[in-house]
Amino acid sequence: MVQIAPDWTLLVQIANFLFLLAALNVILYRPIRKIISERKEKITGLEGSVEDLNRYAEEKREEFANKINEAKLEGFQKKETLKTKGAEEEKHIISEIHQKAQAEMESVRSQITKDVETVRNTLRKEIAGFSSAIVEKTLGRAVS
Repeated sequence: MVQIAPDWTLLVQIANFLFLLAALNVILYRPIRKIISERKEKITGLEGSVEDLNRYAEEKREEFANKINEAKLEGFQKKETLKTKGAEEEKHIISEIHQKAQAEMESVRSQITKDVETVRNTLRKEIAGFSSAIVEKTLGRAVS
């Protein structure tokens, strides 16, 4: 059977273990923990930047959508204004054409009236000659 007796070598092993732990901490563990801590800070900073950029992109998207809606509304209003102006212009043009047609019709009517009067006067002057010719043809002889 093996018996372990604590002697001075145990103290040397404990000192060796503590020295190795301190050396590894200085040489290996601290730099690794420092690198991990820096990476964590960098990732946290990048996540914050991503969130800020996402918020900025969402604000810009909403702003763009609002401007598109405003432009649509403005375009619709302009279209309605142009339609109204076009309808008014159409009414104005039709009114002018109607007035011109009325004036021309009045001119034609007055010309027809003048022509009818001229023809009547001409026929009245010639009525005696026509009646004599009709009588002569009907009676077959000359009437004086």
